[in-house]
Amino acid sequence: MFTNKDIEHRSIFVINGLEHRKLKMVNFNLALEDTETGKIITKIPFQKVLCLFVIGHTTITSPLIARCNRFGIPIVVMNANLRVVFFHSTTAEANYLLREKQYQMPKEDLHIACGLVKNKISNQCELLKRIRAKPDALKKDLIKCQSWVEMIDFTDDLDSLMALEGRAAKVFFKHYFAKFTWQKRAPRIKPDPINTTMDIGYTILFNYIECMARLFGFDPYKGVYHQLWFKRKSLICDLVEPFRCIIDEQIRKSFNYGTFSNDDFALKNRCYLLKKEATAKYSEVFFKAIMQYKNEIFLYMRAYYRHFMRRKTAKEFPCFQLKK
Repeated sequence: MFTNKDIEHRSIFVINGLEHRKLKMVNFNLALEDTETGKIITKIPFQKVLCLFVIGHTTITSPLIARCNRFGIPIVVMNANLRVVFFHSTTAEANYLLREKQYQMPKEDLHIACGLVKNKISNQCELLKRIRAKPDALKKDLIKCQSWVEMIDFTDDLDSLMALEGRAAKVFFKHYFAKFTWQKRAPRIKPDPINTTMDIGYTILFNYIECMARLFGFDPYKGVYHQLWFKRKSLICDLVEPFRCIIDEQIRKSFNYGTFSNDDFALKNRCYLLKKEATAKYSEVFFKAIMQYKNEIFLYMRAYYRHFMRRKTAKEFPCFQLKK
């Protein structure tokens, strides 16, 4: 398992793959080669790689895979939308004790679910506090949200916890995106550009969090808040919650600065769909936003893993916070 020394001295190596790119081993270093020119674009010693992420079209050699196995380097291959298409890690797959604990966890134990929701609502409150011009309605609702955070500590059933999360989400979306033309959060329906952009950003975040969870050997289908459902990666649905604020903040910034625009979307069958020529831009913006927190996300996942394995108390549950 990864240690503090690994975090300090090893890096998450991300390759934004394009055609004519090849990952290979050169003089016992991990190297990226341009196959058209034969030139080495970049290289790094294997000892300094914590994890290898490959996005897009890149060729990987078998000697490189063998070398990654020797140094315990997980390999994650994703498409342009950060959807995982291949994951390889000999150490993570062997962590049967973790998966055993996942399935042995009592359904009535909600302390982890409460920690996740509490962290999510706290970050939503933080984003609302950062709005400069606060109308009276926002100030009143912000007080309500903060009181709901405190109520979570006394919640002992799933329905009540979901109700608190739903109330907070309604208040958050109402105020945080009030200046934009939209009505409410409507997942997957795509009734306006804001909702479509959220779907894109949350999907990219979901795929990245799945990679992090797999690094530690978690079964992504067994959650603690979202219940078991056929083909649903319930644990990833859980773990995404504290980090949604990264996407929310980036969406507001990008529309404010004009990086994102309603002109990037086309209306088809009453759904706003992102135009093909804008896909790369949106993926890049969200990817950079997530990468700003790559160390924080990794450390959170490691703390979550340790919390889960050692069955720590609710007070010891990890917390993710946005940067100032």
